[in-house]
Amino acid sequence: MSAAESHILPVYSPPEQNFVRGEGCWIWDDKGDKYLDCIAGIAVNALGHAPPVLVKALTEQAGKLWHTSNMFKVKGQEELAAKYVRDSFADVVFFTNSGTEAIEGAMKTARKYHTANGQPERVDIIGFQGSFHGRSYAAINASGNANYLDGFGPRLPGFIQAPFGDLDAVKALVGPTTAAIIIEPVQGEGGVRAASDEYLRGLRQLADDNGFLIIFDEVQSGAGRTGKMWAHQWSGVTPDIMAVAKGVGGGFPMGAFLATKEAAKGMARGVHGTTFGGNPLAMAVGNACYDELSKPEFLDRVNVVANHLTQALEGLKDRHPDLVVGVTGKGLLRGLKLRIDPKGIQGKLRDRKVLVGVAGDNVLRLAPPLVIDEEQIRHAVDALDAVLAAQMAEASA
Repeated sequence: MSAAESHILPVYSPPEQNFVRGEGCWIWDDKGDKYLDCIAGIAVNALGHAPPVLVKALTEQAGKLWHTSNMFKVKGQEELAAKYVRDSFADVVFFTNSGTEAIEGAMKTARKYHTANGQPERVDIIGFQGSFHGRSYAAINASGNANYLDGFGPRLPGFIQAPFGDLDAVKALVGPTTAAIIIEPVQGEGGVRAASDEYLRGLRQLADDNGFLIIFDEVQSGAGRTGKMWAHQWSGVTPDIMAVAKGVGGGFPMGAFLATKEAAKGMARGVHGTTFGGNPLAMAVGNACYDELSKPEFLDRVNVVANHLTQALEGLKDRHPDLVVGVTGKGLLRGLKLRIDPKGIQGKLRDRKVLVGVAGDNVLRLAPPLVIDEEQIRHAVDALDAVLAAQMAEASA
């Protein structure tokens, strides 16, 4: 069926490749061509394509029980929640189907906290320019990106944006109606920008001094992506609420929001819910995925490989200063900030059988499976080196 005959809502413009099989960091199309996947479904396939440990967990559960809804207890939820709490700041967990739903739940929890404290006027949530929190109505208002808001009616009240990295600007926005700050420790769509440890500590102090909450959006930066289970752990700062998704399911749709008992004090029976969130299939995969990600040797390996990738990208910057402005991000969530539109480079890399993403601010985004090795990184960087060199030669011709 041609694109003109497709019955898919035309909100995407995918390239012509039709991928049918994957293994590890490699993926094959229906013509048999093999590609190195350095975007991993946008930081989702943390253990690569079709990892045996997740295939086993899913297929075993599929033969037992798929769905009961949250009318009934789901053993896998209790098991995975206990692991999350064991290894994090949180006391309670709510499982969702996606990152967007996790963000919605996190923001509802923050506002409900203040209502429970007798301050229902505290509804304002301060977000950041360049942020991305999902595509639901509240999520696009939290981000404030005009490209996502245009045409969807009036702006929702209670959402304010501050410049990313400017603590004084945030202080100027804080007032008696402030409920929470929501921030990605590493922005994805906004240019793969990492918040400094000092900045996160400053936000934490500001929240503590003024009685509002901190929400960390770790949908993209979590699940081992930066070399620790959650990116904020590098800073020593803990949030009150955190939203996670993408890599926590290793490719299976799932997410969660985590909170301290204090922050979740208003979330009583009946105020929030989900039909599919935390179903037995998702929990089987989520438990198996977390067991792999939380192994110390696994994260040690991520850090080794991430350092290799960082050095290789810095080398590209040195070799192509007319095209490359700098290297952004953290761990295996990296960006190459270019002086040109990265979409052309993305397409030329795809022609060389290497898959990458793009982000705002002219950034080429790399978020490969966490199981990528040094040889595969060399393969990707060599392809990128060749594409940048050809770009320079073309511009000089």
